[in-house]
Amino acid sequence: MSDTKVYLLDGGSLVLDGYHVYWNRGPGGEVRFPVYSILVEHAEGRFLIDTGFDYDHVMKVLPFEKPIQSKDQTIPGALALLGLEPKDIDVVVNSHFHFDHCGGNKYFPHAKKICHKSEVPQACNPQPFEHLGYSDLSFSLEAAEARGATEQIMEGTTRANSTFEGIDGDVELAKGVKLISTPGHSIGHYSLMVNFGKRKPILFTIDAAYTQKSLETLCQAAFHIDPVAGVESMHRVRKLAEDNDAELMYSHDMENFKTYQTGTRFYG
Repeated sequence: MSDTKVYLLDGGSLVLDGYHVYWNRGPGGEVRFPVYSILVEHAEGRFLIDTGFDYDHVMKVLPFEKPIQSKDQTIPGALALLGLEPKDIDVVVNSHFHFDHCGGNKYFPHAKKICHKSEVPQACNPQPFEHLGYSDLSFSLEAAEARGATEQIMEGTTRANSTFEGIDGDVELAKGVKLISTPGHSIGHYSLMVNFGKRKPILFTIDAAYTQKSLETLCQAAFHIDPVAGVESMHRVRKLAEDNDAELMYSHDMENFKTYQTGTRFYG
């Protein structure tokens, strides 16, 4: 565990209205927010949590989110900055399958894939208000076939190489690397806790809390399936951080993201 390193792969940025970032609270107006993936280098392998958004998909389906993404902010580009290629990743974990967390999955046909057991079925048959969230189906041939979107599937993607191991509850990915069940934002949403040998743990809220303000005010984003469960998950994240003296890192908080170490810098 002492040699565990965590890299934040900058995936670019998107825009939402403030009333979507802070559901029914606001203030309104455009809010540009970061998107990033989490690479955990561990004695037991390389684990990639989430894969960001695909620029072309967003421009086609959600252009109002005004994506900005350079070559170095694509998943292959961000890995290249570290001297890595997609084939060097052993395990891909998706916290959930909203489009800004699975857009790069298609680059990892070889990797073991993990998600909550309910996430793929939900992507196959989302609630009416979830269709934009679950709009990028390139991560799963099963989901793309179920939704009539096989045109999204990259050549070489099969049922076998886009099949996920379904999990439930809290799960230890590797020693000191734990997925924390935080449903509400999506049906099977996960947050992430990483322990280190020489520094305090990091608790990545992922989308259980977009920003520090979200957690402080218990105001989740407008994209959710169960707002009551979402608030309960926020309470859980707060308690876990307190009990473990963990540093909190937020998924879509531009002010905090500017202070995070990205690129070749790492936490460890």
